[in-house]
Amino acid sequence: FFCFPEIHGISFRIQISAKEVLDTDVLLKLLFHLPVNYPSTLPDISVNSDQLTRAQCMDVKEKLLEQAKKHLSEPMVHDLILWVQQHLKEVIKQSATVSNEKTTLSKGTEDGIWMLLLHLDHMRAKAKYVKTVEKWASNLRLTGRLMFMGKIILILLQGDRSSIKEYLILQKTSKVDVDSSGKKCKEKMMRVLCETEVQSQHKRFQTFEVKEYSAPEELQKEFETAGLTTLFSEFVPPLLK
Repeated sequence: FFCFPEIHGISFRIQISAKEVLDTDVLLKLLFHLPVNYPSTLPDISVNSDQLTRAQCMDVKEKLLEQAKKHLSEPMVHDLILWVQQHLKEVIKQSATVSNEKTTLSKGTEDGIWMLLLHLDHMRAKAKYVKTVEKWASNLRLTGRLMFMGKIILILLQGDRSSIKEYLILQKTSKVDVDSSGKKCKEKMMRVLCETEVQSQHKRFQTFEVKEYSAPEELQKEFETAGLTTLFSEFVPPLLK
């Protein structure tokens, strides 16, 4: 159970076990991010489990958010945990029927692939910071680029929407850098420039790479190659000024 107090609210992870269809125990890892105005705002929830498929985890998350809406404006985390322990079986059962119907449709359309473009103001402990970003991208199966051009630092990520959301929570709540006195600190100068579903004209990055560019043209070329010319022209030129 980890807790990160935050100006953006609180995030914590909790592990619980629940019974699935065949009465075997499933270990669920739940990540809750409670915004500052919780409980009048819904929490962000991530669900992970080695014993469930990605689609089943998404179904559990959707059902939890449905439950959360019923408890709006009253503390709900405890109720949500109890609810998932009691109802996991049914959710997985439903999920199985739905996914059987879905297999006839094209695979991979369940939750779509999303893309995230972040701007970081600086990295004092660059080597450590880069390692952390690489580790998160690899754990969450995200592809893309960490891009350095002069003083500009951009992170472009592609992957499941739930993984993108989880990456954002990690980026906001973990001590990724050091402050001017060398003390570990959280990322407070990050801006989300764009978070959107990947369209058919966008090319998928196959890997996550860290790259340095010596001129804006090189950076622009990276975006163009990935079919992201509009993304570049909308968000990057203002940073070059």
